[in-house]
Amino acid sequence: MADAVTSQTIQDDDRLAVMKFTNVSDGTGESAVKKVDVSALVTNSRGETCTGVYVSKIWWATVGMGVKIEFDASTNVLLIGLPADSTGDEYYSDSFTAIPNNAGGGKTGDIDFTTIGHSSGDTYSIIFELIKKYG
Repeated sequence: MADAVTSQTIQDDDRLAVMKFTNVSDGTGESAVKKVDVSALVTNSRGETCTGVYVSKIWWATVGMGVKIEFDASTNVLLIGLPADSTGDEYYSDSFTAIPNNAGGGKTGDIDFTTIGHSSGDTYSIIFELIKKYG
């Protein structure tokens, strides 16, 4: 058996992507699972493929488990750790544009999730507002 996970694209246009992710764990958990695949986002009006994203906002709720959100690379780089049993929101665009992907070698532009301390019945719900990058 595996965790019951969903990924939903709420908006995907030239500039922004808004995506929602959920997990109801059976105790299996997730390890460096690709959640944001930039190559799967829609191309812009000039036909250019998205090569990366800046994280401008995050909303989350975790019950029983934490989540490490990482920029995918040869060695993943932590974007943010969401603690177990918490709710919150981060509006980076209110203070500065957004969080750029600072992963080094092997950077793909994608975003991965790893669950921490998961057990059966634990859940998360995470929503991203992403600014798309081309070229």
